[in-house]
Amino acid sequence: MMTLSTRKPHLSQILWQRVSRDNAILAVTLLLVLSFMSVFILMPLWAMFVKSLQSKQGEFVGLANFAEYFSSSALFGSVTNTFTLGVMITVGVTLLAFGYAYALSRSCMPMKGVFRILGSAPILAPSLLPAISLIFLFGNQGLFKSWLGEQSIYGMLGISLGLIFWTFPHALMIMSTSLRTSDARLYEAARSLKTPGWKVFFTVTLPAAKYGLISTLIIVFTLVVCDFGVAKVIGGSFNVLATDIFKQVVGQQNFSMGAVTSLLLLLPAALAFTVDRWVQRKQKSLFDTRSIAYQPKPNPVRDTLCFSYCLIICSAIVLVLGMAIYGSLVTFWPWNTALTFSHYQFSRVSTYGWAPYFNSLTLAFFTAFFGTVVIFVNAYAIERGRAFPGLRQVMQMLSIVPMAVPGMVLGLGYIFYFNDGNNPLNTLYGTMFLLVANTIVHYYTVGHITALTALKQIPQELEATAASIKLPQYRLLCKVTLPVCLPAILDIACYLFINALTTTSAVVFLYSTETMPASVSVLNMDDAGQTGSAAAMAVMILFSATLAKLIHLIIEHGLIVKTQAWRKR
Repeated sequence: MMTLSTRKPHLSQILWQRVSRDNAILAVTLLLVLSFMSVFILMPLWAMFVKSLQSKQGEFVGLANFAEYFSSSALFGSVTNTFTLGVMITVGVTLLAFGYAYALSRSCMPMKGVFRILGSAPILAPSLLPAISLIFLFGNQGLFKSWLGEQSIYGMLGISLGLIFWTFPHALMIMSTSLRTSDARLYEAARSLKTPGWKVFFTVTLPAAKYGLISTLIIVFTLVVCDFGVAKVIGGSFNVLATDIFKQVVGQQNFSMGAVTSLLLLLPAALAFTVDRWVQRKQKSLFDTRSIAYQPKPNPVRDTLCFSYCLIICSAIVLVLGMAIYGSLVTFWPWNTALTFSHYQFSRVSTYGWAPYFNSLTLAFFTAFFGTVVIFVNAYAIERGRAFPGLRQVMQMLSIVPMAVPGMVLGLGYIFYFNDGNNPLNTLYGTMFLLVANTIVHYYTVGHITALTALKQIPQELEATAASIKLPQYRLLCKVTLPVCLPAILDIACYLFINALTTTSAVVFLYSTETMPASVSVLNMDDAGQTGSAAAMAVMILFSATLAKLIHLIIEHGLIVKTQAWRKR
């Protein structure tokens, strides 16, 4: 006689029956990225916070380190210097970038394409390059030293000029986007009412660009207060928070005070990030399907002024970049100006030779490849997932956190967390894997926002249609979503590659003798007085980043022709 088995089905079988394959893949994806972000950003930040409350011997001392920091006039002076630089440079760069973007979008001047390329060129160079170039131009043996009179380039002046050069393209990109989306109907209405040009500027142009202006102010301020490279090379005795962290950790081995300084540096960045998020929520689209794109009409006086303005700025950019290249070719500045490639023989001045350069290429390649995969897959899971709304919301919040964390702070947190002998992940310290993970996390948010923007352009009905015909979501991703989002994916990969080449602050604490990147090698050679070789390595980074951008444009053009034909009607 047959009897029915009374054994209950296993719990995993019940869960598998209730959860679809797509939802299982979604859950695994979100949990994997959550684990990655927890280990490589949350835990290091927590370790840094704990370290700030400990003495040099590791004993809990509460807020004693903070009291000691603020009682030191020298250390507290760095806070004042940092905020002074931040405000001054932010206002200056925003005004310069607004004028430049206005000339590109509101005039009919010639050579717009050339000016647009040259205006964005500094983003391809490490922040160390303008500092080195300024030394060749205005240093003690500089070409134009007499222009400064009794004033020295080493200090606040040099830091300001270097950071203006480095942050200008970041501000330009935001301002260009803001001014490009203007409705021509508003200008037609103003013209029909015979409104004066200056009044049109203040009542139409500025209000339309106000959110872009605010975002520019916030982004530039964050970049200025968090930068390390320019201040380290040309700052002299002018101390800022970023260099204080380096001195406390590397110079004095005072990790507790370094953690305190890092938390102070984290505050303005977090505040700026919070304000920027508030601004983004307030921003509303001023350009809809009924809008007409503004097209400027020729005006000889305005076009001549705009051309002259852009020409002056581009001349300064070309001068800084050209001087760095020239300085890397001069035999012995300034006494022997014969041209030579001897400074590119890095083995003569460093035991590492060309190894740091190839380390940077390796770092950039792995960061671009794995970072793009992680960022896009996570963005897709958050934006297009059909289940686990709570977990997706947590991941969305966590994906925005890296934007508020300066590179120096993140790097120092990695020391406290991964260089701890009690941490089983201690073996990762100094490896290329940790450098790649650190760089991905450092630049994660921009790539994440880019991916979300591309995914939001795809109709939600695609997922609903795929679900109705029981098409697995991963097949929809491969067949439809990836080809449609290909331009954004390529932009993310290029962004990660270039920033991995040029970054200094995020990796300056994490390298070993086998994994030293080129940007850190520039820093070390400049410290050793080998300015020519430092310039040569910085130029190699610039050329490599430029080549990467050209390859990106070529690949993008070829693939878009094949995959984006649907955009043309």
